[in-house]
Amino acid sequence: MSAAELPPPDWPNVTASQIIAARPHRWHVQIIGTGPDVLLLHGAGASSHSWAALIPDLTRDHRVIALDLPGHGWTRSPKGRARLGDVARDIAGLCAQEGWAPRLVIGHSAGGAVSLELAHQDLISPTHLVIINGALENFQGTAGWLFPVMAKMLALNPFTGLLIAQGGRGVSQVRTILASAGTTLDEVGLARYAHLIGRRAHVDGTLAMMAQWSLDALNAALPSITTPTLFIHGAHDGAVPLRVAERAARIMPQAKLITLPGIGHLAHEEAPAPVAAEIRRFTTET
Repeated sequence: MSAAELPPPDWPNVTASQIIAARPHRWHVQIIGTGPDVLLLHGAGASSHSWAALIPDLTRDHRVIALDLPGHGWTRSPKGRARLGDVARDIAGLCAQEGWAPRLVIGHSAGGAVSLELAHQDLISPTHLVIINGALENFQGTAGWLFPVMAKMLALNPFTGLLIAQGGRGVSQVRTILASAGTTLDEVGLARYAHLIGRRAHVDGTLAMMAQWSLDALNAALPSITTPTLFIHGAHDGAVPLRVAERAARIMPQAKLITLPGIGHLAHEEAPAPVAAEIRRFTTET
């Protein structure tokens, strides 16, 4: 493993970073703490760094396993391997290879969809799921056909990732993107996303996921998922409407919803203390 495969020295929890080969990926994973396993799955366009503020609370009595999703961050992945079912099966294969047995899976946004898919396919057997601002619906209306088509066109263009990366490097651009999702981060948080968007491989991986993402089957399966599930949703989320979490919590047999007023799409980064408290309360009570 070379230093070039790992995040920069100032990246959150980089001392816990390692590269694990589990076909067909070379996964970037951070493992911290001791105790029952907790698996953290970030959202599209992010990386394992997004959990940095939540990890200290979780590691009080758990071993935290935070990975970069396929094509994201420092996980190296083949093209054409970003469909929801494939991502879930590949993560389960990684867990089996490494002997991890997550009792709690926490997913944010697209990572929430992966968490539910893991439970739906019975690929792993967590006792609890926590879905933070879960992206559980396809784009609606015109965006339903336009956005995936655009993503496929961009993903096929070998120069697109580079062009987008260069255009998105500035912190001001990142601030604008996150503001549209109802999120406000400090300068350090903005700089980390600017660093990610400045990496062509990361942008290409995000576009590949957009191009292949479909949630119809998962949504149809939600009523059959019996794992106790907590939905935490920022009421100010401009990316995923609150009604998405309300519907999922209503139709799943063992689900509940907690709404955080004034919080946007990156609830675990904006309000880590309230999110950690809700997770601890949920896992203790159930």
